[in-house]
Amino acid sequence: MKNRTLHIINGDSLADNMQELDLPGEQIIWRELLCEGPTLKELNEEFFEVRKNFLKETYSISPENYEERFITQINRLKNFDDYDDVVLWFEFDLFCHINMLAAISCLSAKKKNTPVSLVCSKKLEGEKELKPLSLLSTKELYNHYDNRIELNTDDIETALLIWELYCGSNPLLLKPQIKVTTNFEYLSSCIRAHIERFPNSTTGINTLEQNILTLIENHNIRDRNHLLGYSLQYQGYYGYSDNQIQRILDKLSIFYKEKDENLVLTEEGKLVLANKKNYYRDLKNEEYFGGAKMYDFLYEPESHRLLKL
Repeated sequence: MKNRTLHIINGDSLADNMQELDLPGEQIIWRELLCEGPTLKELNEEFFEVRKNFLKETYSISPENYEERFITQINRLKNFDDYDDVVLWFEFDLFCHINMLAAISCLSAKKKNTPVSLVCSKKLEGEKELKPLSLLSTKELYNHYDNRIELNTDDIETALLIWELYCGSNPLLLKPQIKVTTNFEYLSSCIRAHIERFPNSTTGINTLEQNILTLIENHNIRDRNHLLGYSLQYQGYYGYSDNQIQRILDKLSIFYKEKDENLVLTEEGKLVLANKKNYYRDLKNEEYFGGAKMYDFLYEPESHRLLKL
């Protein structure tokens, strides 16, 4: 009897490109951004309601759209018993890795002994930077597929633990996982990037927000659209979409302004980049990263520690 393969693919763009690969098996497209907003460990009705509320309020995504685009795919995954192996297609960044952890949690709840492998971005020979899977040629995608990483029991258990900790209320417990050795090449970097999303104890802005303001300071940025492009290009391991970055730019609007057809830092922007004033109280909101409130913790850059308020 021929083996059946299940491909879980992060996003429509990659799924479209994979059509040319014509790989055997079924495809499920993962359409979520679990790196933002509240999450629960179990992907059940309560989880879906929490996510619907967040996405409607934050990105004007209707519950009906969420049902059609995500829940229908998850239901297919939960009802999919007759597969012999699973291939995960996820990028190197935090956006994809949090989604990947949730996907592994779904798989584990259904069937624990199915072989699981991972196709993930990696530097190709002659390339200076990591290239997203969605930007690879058909030949390059085949190469990545042929060299996919087989995940062992320890890898799966680590992924399940990190997902549980991410959905918990104490992100301090995540830091020891940075040093755990797994076959997930970029998982440690993504955990570190997540920890640095909490506000800096000195300034009240996080690492990504600081990097965006530094772009304004160091480059000739014409307008907000120009800044959006720079921020997307130089965001490192976050993998945020344009809508996510735009929301951060809106939040940071007290720190920059337009002057003489360029963006420049305001006095507040200069003070925060010089570490001379803390804007925690000005920026504080009720935003969640998984199970933890963003402003319930502070990141201490010198020791790379998180501090609970």
